[in-house]
Amino acid sequence: MKLKYIFSLLIATVALMTSCAEEETVTLLDEIQVSTSYVSLPVDGGSAKITVTAKDSWTAEKVTTDKNKVEWLTISTTTGNAGESELTFSAPSAIDGRMAEVLIHSGGKTQRINIIQGVIKVSEAKVSEVIAGPDGKTFRVTGVCTSIENTVYGNWYLTDATGSLYIYGTLDEKGNEKNFLSHGLEVGDEITVEGPKITYGSTIELKNVTVININKSLVKVDSVENEMLPIEGGEFTAYLTCKGQGVSVEIPEDAKSWLSISSIQSAGTNAVVKFKAAANTGGDRGTTLTFHTTDGSKDYTTQASLSQKGAIVEVSVADFIAAAVGDTQYRLTGVITSIANGTYGNLYVRDFSGEVYVYGIKDFKDKGLKEGDIITIVGKRAEYKGTPQVGGAVLESKISVTAATIADVLTKPDSSQDYYMVSGEITEIKDPMYGNLYLKDGDSTIYLYGCYSGYGASGDFKKNFLATKGIKVGDTLTVIATKSSYKGVAQLANGIYFSHVSAQ
Repeated sequence: MKLKYIFSLLIATVALMTSCAEEETVTLLDEIQVSTSYVSLPVDGGSAKITVTAKDSWTAEKVTTDKNKVEWLTISTTTGNAGESELTFSAPSAIDGRMAEVLIHSGGKTQRINIIQGVIKVSEAKVSEVIAGPDGKTFRVTGVCTSIENTVYGNWYLTDATGSLYIYGTLDEKGNEKNFLSHGLEVGDEITVEGPKITYGSTIELKNVTVININKSLVKVDSVENEMLPIEGGEFTAYLTCKGQGVSVEIPEDAKSWLSISSIQSAGTNAVVKFKAAANTGGDRGTTLTFHTTDGSKDYTTQASLSQKGAIVEVSVADFIAAAVGDTQYRLTGVITSIANGTYGNLYVRDFSGEVYVYGIKDFKDKGLKEGDIITIVGKRAEYKGTPQVGGAVLESKISVTAATIADVLTKPDSSQDYYMVSGEITEIKDPMYGNLYLKDGDSTIYLYGCYSGYGASGDFKKNFLATKGIKVGDTLTVIATKSSYKGVAQLANGIYFSHVSAQ
């Protein structure tokens, strides 16, 4: 047996032991035990038996993915009772080595069984062939490191002429995890790795790869100036070491309208490239520049990123939701309708056009915010599992809203600055188009001059809200409004809808 196949088998075994599954991984349990957690099947086909001892009934399942259904492995039974049982694993002959994982569940615990048939051989492949290949197969692939996501475990992207592949974990020379920096790998280096392919969600990965070879890039960014450019524009400078035949620069198409090369200067192995950025009239923006050199036969690259501050774009919630995910800063104003996390400030904000989730407000605990308050925040358009949300939100201003009864409000002075949250039963609707109506709470009644869909409503957004929401006489309505008066009679003005309860 060739040494590289033995080593690959060990790597495959480690990969199985460190599965991405979220269930508890255990090898010795009181609830369920197995005679062995590693089963080897002959490459020509055959069976192997283990003994399962459980305190309760148990079930067994194969770990499968969309691209690897593990149809080649047969389990004699997938259920068993308390006590001692015999479990048989069978497989037909295999051309290449293959592996699978079986989970045995009992008493709320999970025991993992690793199944290996034959010798796991390494297939040299291009990125596109890895992507098209089956999960569980071990591949050797060569490409350029284009981005490093995690420097502890070694999560990064490998790219060749056929595509890009995510590397989830990089072992050091001794096969240990969490020592990625020992390789000295940098963006632009050409690297050969091998490891088993997995599919995690929609991401295709090589997991816990072994580094076979690193070919250091002949061009490297040593430092940059003005990595964050001001809104009025300016100069971005990259200082490089280049051991190849000159330097060329690639500016992405979507940045060419505002970023250009102003000069390239070289002296020996040192190069200085300067760029000019135009003034920014939109939101925050940025790009990644790629620097190329060659040794006459092979292309080498490295990258540098820059960003530019932009104007804060003031939008409605609906317009924010319609915007693309990115770094542009948006300003939104609305009412806090609920707080999901009082520590970090995960909450919902609603204006006249809609409602959106805010994934935390910076220093929320110090802001004294509560449901009903009117806030203005600045943040980025983000999303989670396809659902829009505000990311990196910063509180810009707030209007504290005071909960009050109608009787309390009647004693307050007129003010367009003080907002109250008031609830009452609708006794009469005077103007259904604009929501002019009477509210009653106990013995107190007050006229509400306008009930609108949310903060910031204007024009047609002020019209017909009651009908749209199905609000009618007898319903209990909660609004946020200011106290005013008309011809000496107290009233609530410019009501912002908060909630309502339909009459039974």
